[in-house]
Amino acid sequence: MKRWIPFLKPDPTVAVVRLQGAIGMGGRGALSDQSLRVLLAKAFKRGKPKAVALEINSPGGSPVQSSLIAARIRRLSEEAGIPVFAFVEDVAASGGYWLASAADEIFADESSIIGSIGVISAGFGAHVFMTRQGLERRVHTAGKSKSMNDPFKPETEEDVARLDRLLSQLHENFIAQIKLHRGDKLTDDPDLFTGEVWVGRGAVQVGLADGIGHMVPVMKARFGEKVKFRRYDAKRSLFQRFGASLAQDTLGGIEERAQFARFGL
Repeated sequence: MKRWIPFLKPDPTVAVVRLQGAIGMGGRGALSDQSLRVLLAKAFKRGKPKAVALEINSPGGSPVQSSLIAARIRRLSEEAGIPVFAFVEDVAASGGYWLASAADEIFADESSIIGSIGVISAGFGAHVFMTRQGLERRVHTAGKSKSMNDPFKPETEEDVARLDRLLSQLHENFIAQIKLHRGDKLTDDPDLFTGEVWVGRGAVQVGLADGIGHMVPVMKARFGEKVKFRRYDAKRSLFQRFGASLAQDTLGGIEERAQFARFGL
């Protein structure tokens, strides 16, 4: 008599990718499509995961890098037929929320800061200081629109109008992204696309998040108590960790710190 040994079904696996920090700000730890492409590909393709979980803690940054990363996540998800869940930690604002919107469902902590669907441009004006110091700014261009918003020259109406036009176009792109991926989940709150932010349950109420919950318990509720988590973190060489591009990293760190500080973090 033959004895049949039943096939042991492996425990379900969830791939976890951490998206921490400002987006495209130039430091070693900056999030960018280039730095994440291999990591994301592995997360979706290695070991046939039941889902990919994104741990997000980002105040935003480059709109282009935000768009590229989010598009890559959606493309990989659709190609593999694997759902994506976003779990917001301290903040998913501006470009950070753009990343979260690439998920099929978004969860947050009670105190997570979510939203800031807008575009910002910040700078400084030093032309008065230059004049007082007896310094003269000299700029020569070929093309009347080549130089704009020069911080060492007085602001002009033409420059402001041009910048407003650019910001409006970027804002429209951002709004279209959120409407495409959140759809009917969004409420008609008049502040939804003004750059306003919400905390925890407030974000759920306006449709920016689907629920309050943390990664491990939510994933266990979806895929069972035996679900395993496989983490994918960006690896850096010893050269990168100890001293490479120190000046650039310092500047990038300052910029990132300023981004988080906007939300009291």
